[in-house]
Amino acid sequence: MIIVADTSPINYLIAIAQIEVLPKLYAAVLIPPTVKKELQSLAAPVAVRQWIGSPPKWLQVRQPTRTPDADLMRIRIDPGEREAILLAEELGADEIILDDLRGRREAERRNLHAIGTLGVLQAASRKRLLDLRETLELLRSTSFYITEELLERLMAEAKE
Repeated sequence: MIIVADTSPINYLIAIAQIEVLPKLYAAVLIPPTVKKELQSLAAPVAVRQWIGSPPKWLQVRQPTRTPDADLMRIRIDPGEREAILLAEELGADEIILDDLRGRREAERRNLHAIGTLGVLQAASRKRLLDLRETLELLRSTSFYITEELLERLMAEAKE
């Protein structure tokens, strides 16, 4: 299974101490070099910079061999998202993990299966790797944006 991730989901999973669900759900996760640079940036939280400073074996950095086409360059997404989409498309990834709505739409337009941080948490919950209600509460305490409607729906789902 080929999984490519963008910066944001990794940031949030580290922030809520759930980054280890990734290797339990997927054997390996690929990120492009631009995502690694974003994780190393001084703007990134200290915990994220420390984590990427000694990355786990299941995280692999892979450079796309192609350059972005005009459509991918035209949409307003950050460089990490652009490179993640390019890498996922090039490798025929089974999933791409990204949170940005524009990025997700572009990935789906390119026939990539896009999930976000919430999708990862739901998958982990289904495999009983975490308590979804508790984890969503932790996520709410970060800068992660989630509508009350979606939060309520996910909380109700977690009760089932």
